[in-house]
Amino acid sequence: MTALHPHHPISLWRRWRSSVRTATVVMIAIVLVTGAIAAAWFAGNGTISIIFQRLDQLQESPPMWIEAPKMVGQYLVFWTVALMLVVLAITKVSPRPKTWSRAVVVGILLILAVRYLLWRSLSTLNLSTPLNGVFSIGLFGMELLLLSGSIIQLGLLLRTHDRRPEADRLALDVLDSTFAPTVDILIPTYNEPTFILRRTVIGCQALDYEAKQIYLLDDTRRPEVEALAAELGCDYRTRPDNRHAKAGNLNHTLAHTSGELIVIFDADFVPTKNFLTRTLGFFQDPQVALIQTPQTFYNPDPIARNLGLENVLTPDEEVFYRQIQPIRDGVGGVICAGTSFVVRRSALTETGCFVTESLSEDYFTGIRLAAKGYRVLYLNEKLSAGLAAENISVQALQRTRWAQGTLQAFFIKTNPLTIPGLNLLQRLAHLEGLLHWFTSPARVGLLFVPLAYAFLHIIPVRATGTDILYFFIPFYLVQVTAFAWLNARSRSAILSDVYSLVLVFPLAVTVIKVMLNPFGKGFKVTPKGGVSDRFLFNWQLALPLIAMFIATAISLWMNLGTCLIMGTWQPSMPIEIAEQLKGTGLGWIWSAYNLLMLSIALLILVDVPRTSPYEWYGLRRTVRVQVGEQTLWGFTRAISEVGVEIALTRTDLLDPNQLNMLPVQVELMEEALSLPGQITRLDLSDEFPIVQVMFKALDLDRQRGLVELLYCRPGQWKSRCSPGEFASLGLLFKILLKPRFLFGRQEEIRAINVANG
Repeated sequence: MTALHPHHPISLWRRWRSSVRTATVVMIAIVLVTGAIAAAWFAGNGTISIIFQRLDQLQESPPMWIEAPKMVGQYLVFWTVALMLVVLAITKVSPRPKTWSRAVVVGILLILAVRYLLWRSLSTLNLSTPLNGVFSIGLFGMELLLLSGSIIQLGLLLRTHDRRPEADRLALDVLDSTFAPTVDILIPTYNEPTFILRRTVIGCQALDYEAKQIYLLDDTRRPEVEALAAELGCDYRTRPDNRHAKAGNLNHTLAHTSGELIVIFDADFVPTKNFLTRTLGFFQDPQVALIQTPQTFYNPDPIARNLGLENVLTPDEEVFYRQIQPIRDGVGGVICAGTSFVVRRSALTETGCFVTESLSEDYFTGIRLAAKGYRVLYLNEKLSAGLAAENISVQALQRTRWAQGTLQAFFIKTNPLTIPGLNLLQRLAHLEGLLHWFTSPARVGLLFVPLAYAFLHIIPVRATGTDILYFFIPFYLVQVTAFAWLNARSRSAILSDVYSLVLVFPLAVTVIKVMLNPFGKGFKVTPKGGVSDRFLFNWQLALPLIAMFIATAISLWMNLGTCLIMGTWQPSMPIEIAEQLKGTGLGWIWSAYNLLMLSIALLILVDVPRTSPYEWYGLRRTVRVQVGEQTLWGFTRAISEVGVEIALTRTDLLDPNQLNMLPVQVELMEEALSLPGQITRLDLSDEFPIVQVMFKALDLDRQRGLVELLYCRPGQWKSRCSPGEFASLGLLFKILLKPRFLFGRQEEIRAINVANG
């Protein structure tokens, strides 16, 4: 029989089926073996029971070097305070991590983490009974999973890289046309509204670079999108089917274009004018195949919006782009994020174009380029902005799709852990990314542990107060002290817990489903441009959190009640009862913390109204307002694509009864942009009278000027700092006492009125 070619469809199918079988069988085998050992232990199997008895004896008599010294409590606390002060002093002396300061802090954290794990594994496991043992080993396993990714991340932090100074130098060759490759800009679209596509195309056309061609790739073959492309003057491309979703759309167009470099923007991402001048220079090195830039957003994410903290919290993805990607850049493990990146055509075609095996075509395309020896770089500079998920259910859809696409790594040929060509550090960086998704099931498990204290009287951690002061508290407090500093102030530790908890149940379910059936759910595009005029509670996402909230509240009450008994403890009380009483102390603290986090998570699931698909920006511009025969002066307070809010110096010449009859011309003086409109609201209560003007239909030149003002100014997308730990805790308590869905209704009504004119 003739052997099949490696790329023959039947051969590919066999390899796919084999990899699926291997990965899934390994996971199921681990679960079955673990369950069999636990069942044998519960059944009193002689060998298993003897093994665990001996392990329990070792836990009760740990090595001397893992025992806390016999010191009075205040001396043990001094050790913790001293370490915190050292780390705090370093963060003050070096507000932004430098090579030396990062090395010292990371070194301290690594030592404390290893020390903590040794203590937990050699001294704190409770194997006295099968039930205690299962929970104790399970808890330690979950901690180990969470800490493994953190330890890898800490190690890679020592090699973090910032390419902005390099971009300053290389951009000069692009600006003076010494380096001027041809560029094809591809904008794939599926079902996005045309008003979103319009601003993206206009932004791409405004790029400060001549040798570019823009293609609008419509995978829904809509006449209105074709008409938009004709109106704006860009190429319109479609294909006969939707095979392989976004990756197939891009690959189809690659075969019919010829630019040396390819730029990809999602349909909602608008670049600043200097995007190409800041990125193209890197391609003077023939080994550079791809350069990724951060994703930032021109609307608040649903978590910040639903909590009423739009101007306080950083976007959900900020940690990834300010901490994780620079770490990965240092070891050559940058993730291609699917939008706002530039790729070399020759390298892309050499490696087989965009990967079609997975939902995350971008991620695996970057891996394949790196495995071929090409450089995949990251420029930590915000050069574009897009739409964040507009409500919490859309964010859940987006995150579960990312989880499924990334975890499909275990079932395809482009697995970063096994693909030939990557070095050890690159594989470690990708391993950390894969482990990240497995933290969701672990976090669900951690929610259940305090319940075991109350309902099953389990003691999963056997430790004295002295042990906790000496081993756990230093590690925890130093980690919290350095957390925001290491991630460039993009997120505090306590807010990170809130963000991870909101979608922990759907993500945990997705992880399990993917490991059992990795290709069971197809590609779903994130909905864009939606509106809502009311508060909506997402019951589907909330039900598991509500059940956990009720159970946690009951466990808190039970654990507190048990702790009150401790006041009557007598020396003659049996040791097992004394241990139970001590254990519930940790149980009620843990329950109280989980209750706070669950409360905030449930508030996040109340979506606030989004009354207009257009965002309003607080830009300040001098304006001249021509109202009929009168000329007024003022400055803008807010502006959008559909209207402007202006503070006027005087309004005594205006007759409120004639506002709807008077033609209005608003001229933005700095931009020399004149916009016709109609006054829809006049507010005389402020120091400066406020007038709202809604624009009439704008011609294309005015639309271009307005989009360029709102979205395309170089340097306009700034990074802000997240609140510190104490400030974050204060915000959470404030939100609990004054939730937005109860106390923010008047603000929402005003927003509706503004949006509707």
